[in-house]
Amino acid sequence: MASSKAKKHRQKLAREGRRNPDNNRSPFALSDMRTRKTKTKKDRLYTIKHKNHDSNKGNDGFCVFIG
Repeated sequence: MASSKAKKHRQKLAREGRRNPDNNRSPFALSDMRTRKTKTKKDRLYTIKHKNHDSNKGNDGFCVFIG
């Protein structure tokens, strides 16, 4: 596979004994620092599952007095 011009230039600098620009990169340059922005499928299904249950932990104002 062919090498890009930039890669050839970096290899030439390394051969000549000069500093390789790869060494100037931050250690975070190649790491994936992104966080998930959208909901996952599981999150969406969970919200749909509890969509029609609009009571506060069973306390919907209904009470029965047996006596």
